[in-house]
Amino acid sequence: MINNSEFADRLTSIMRFYQLSASAFADKIQVPRSSISHLLSGRNKPSLDFVLKVVKEFNEVELYWLLNGKGTFPKSNTSSTAPEQMIQKPEIISPTVSEVSELDKNALSKKIERIVIFYDDGTFKEYIK
Repeated sequence: MINNSEFADRLTSIMRFYQLSASAFADKIQVPRSSISHLLSGRNKPSLDFVLKVVKEFNEVELYWLLNGKGTFPKSNTSSTAPEQMIQKPEIISPTVSEVSELDKNALSKKIERIVIFYDDGTFKEYIK
């Protein structure tokens, strides 16, 4: 969950770094100026569209830093919370023969509803049946 006041502080840091007023910042990411005012005051939470516009427009802003304060700003190549480091690798298990037959029975009764692919730039693609 995004903390409104902490998000507002990070937004202020971005504006200071790029030496932009709230209105210039809003113009740069093509959102209404009132949106910035409402976010900075804590009245509103940022939308996904807003967050993606910020990350797309300002190369030095890391998605994870903007959302939850983890990582660095401005972006560095040695960030300890790079997306590929945040993804846990799956544990490989070796089921027994009896477990395999039980897995096969369960797999046959299930159908795939959707597949989601996450990209390293913070975007994703969803495939729905």
